Amino acid sequence: MQPKYAQITIGVISLVIGIILLVRAHDMAHAFGEQVQQAFTGAPSNRATYFQIAGVALTIFGAVYVLLGVKPKSKP
Repeated sequence: MQPKYAQITIGVISLVIGIILLVRAHDMAHAFGEQVQQAFTGAPSNRATYFQIAGVALTIFGAVYVLLGVKPKSKP
C-alpha cells in the first residue's frame, strides 16, 4: 500500500467518524432528557458538547487529510 493511499484512507475514516459524532451530538442535544436538563441549567450537557467538539475536529482533520494529501518525497 502506498503512503498516499494510506493517508487518504485515514482521512476518509476520520471524516466518517467525525460526521457520525456530529450526528450523534445533534441527536443527544435534542433528546427529551437533554432538553429538560437544559431548561433548568441553561446549558447543554458536557457529553453533547464533547461529541460536538470531537466531531468538528475529526471532520476538519479528515477533510484536510483527504484534500491536501501527502506529496511523495523525492529521492535524490
